[in-house]
Amino acid sequence: MDDTRLNETQFADLTSRYRRELQIHCYRMLGSYEESEDLVQETFLRAWRRLETYEGRSTFRAWLYRIATNACLDTLAKRPEKKIATGPAPTDDTASTVPAVAVPWLQPFPDISPDDEPDAVVVSRETIELAFLTAIQHLPARQRAALILRDVVGWPAKDTAGALDCTVATANSLLQRARDTMRAQLPKRRLEWAPTTAPTAEELAVVARYMKAIEDADDKAIGELLAEDARCAQAPWTGGNMSDDPVWYEGNLVDAWAPVLHGPDRLEFRIVPVSANLMPGIACYVRPPGATEFEAFGLDLLRVVDGRIAEFTCFGNETFAFFGLPTKTTHPGQ
Repeated sequence: MDDTRLNETQFADLTSRYRRELQIHCYRMLGSYEESEDLVQETFLRAWRRLETYEGRSTFRAWLYRIATNACLDTLAKRPEKKIATGPAPTDDTASTVPAVAVPWLQPFPDISPDDEPDAVVVSRETIELAFLTAIQHLPARQRAALILRDVVGWPAKDTAGALDCTVATANSLLQRARDTMRAQLPKRRLEWAPTTAPTAEELAVVARYMKAIEDADDKAIGELLAEDARCAQAPWTGGNMSDDPVWYEGNLVDAWAPVLHGPDRLEFRIVPVSANLMPGIACYVRPPGATEFEAFGLDLLRVVDGRIAEFTCFGNETFAFFGLPTKTTHPGQ
């Protein structure tokens, strides 16, 4: 590539093909959908300013990944320290040690699909689903970068060391420590999961039945769709969780949700299907008695196991904007 002939329009055309995969790379590093959007822009800005330094020793794509990785590391170094919440371990060995809502900055990433970018790195379910994203947030920044570059992007140790400005031995050490932590944080049955790239027809059918059951306030139908040890994990200020901390619980979810589904102050639900992190999800709207508009209530991603919902991961209504959904509407889904 002769960079001396590139103007801003040509540079934008050249980099646009990598936008989606670089945003996903930044999202894995940061866990934040909003920050990943900003970091892609920062990556392209840095690349434009340093275009003359590109010498062709690596591919242009690899050069962009190196810039993006270091932009993320700079952001992580400035990020205020926040602790990942702890709580009771799940009884379901397909579930994460802690749910995604335990990570204060973790957000859903809408409509992941490897078909969005023909030249993009493969976006496998294992490396974009919430279990992986939650586990990787436990890693220090440089270990996180080493693991993503080696095990997700597929770089050799030498290139990873170059991106992190360290020796190959140091890069290998970072990777080994990261893998040890990931083994401790990922679900016990992690390796048994099928490498699918989208929600299955069975999962979508279960979600559709659940949507109708909630809108009908049908306790019997809801109970039949839930796994016996189903877990509900709610981010702060999501739905019924009006606290400063995330909460998660297992057990009789039907009884737990009864106050909002029944009684004189029951909420009328309307639900819009969504998809994020290669998981089926639902955007829930509610209308209080006497109101004319439905208000955004919460956005849930659902983990379906053996035809039943095993886990709800509930995010706040601020995430509706990621999906182009309004916070108030008279006709949800239209």
